[in-house]
Amino acid sequence: MKQLYLIHEHHPRLLLFFAGWAADETPFRHYRPQGMDYQICYDYRTLDFDAAPLRAYAEVHVVGWSMGVWAASHVLPSAGLNVASCTALNGTPHPIDERRGIPPAIYQGTLDGLTGASLHKFLRRMCADSIAFRQFLERTPRRPLDEIRDELACIARLDATLPDATLTWTEAVVGRADRIIPPANQLTAWHELGTPVRETDDAHYQETLFNHYLQDRWTNA
Repeated sequence: MKQLYLIHEHHPRLLLFFAGWAADETPFRHYRPQGMDYQICYDYRTLDFDAAPLRAYAEVHVVGWSMGVWAASHVLPSAGLNVASCTALNGTPHPIDERRGIPPAIYQGTLDGLTGASLHKFLRRMCADSIAFRQFLERTPRRPLDEIRDELACIARLDATLPDATLTWTEAVVGRADRIIPPANQLTAWHELGTPVRETDDAHYQETLFNHYLQDRWTNA
């Protein structure tokens, strides 16, 4: 796992963002949470997570998106951080699951058929419409195709061998227009865990969601 500070000004609070599969910092570097340091985590070919430098923060606010919800669910329970809140955006702790995540056949089909063209289609499905997709392409992640194919395979291998995650999420946001992880499956996962859910009309990747949870929410907080 890669960890990268986007704001490192030694604030007492940290916004710790676990991004999704195939992500890097490019789509998320422009957010400026007020009065906070801001670190992004991505690349889940391993779940190696260096928590030691983060234990000095008085408050850590966690946001997980998509596969980042799964990654955070596994690495944070034993990290020893002063976690004050955990918000899940369009993801679940069960990323490959017939009822609570992406159905296994669809996940495997994505992996088996991953090409530059199929990735382009996947990214289009993440977005609400063609306008949102064009905006996303202006800051799309810059990772090699072989690397993100390997990441997708590693997530599947890890998910099949890890015990159930134990992180308690403060809230989950489920976009009804999500075409990547079925909204009904997300709702099933969170209802089983007893996690408060906020339903929206958002797509899987939605700029307004990130504006709020990675920036505006922390103004005067």
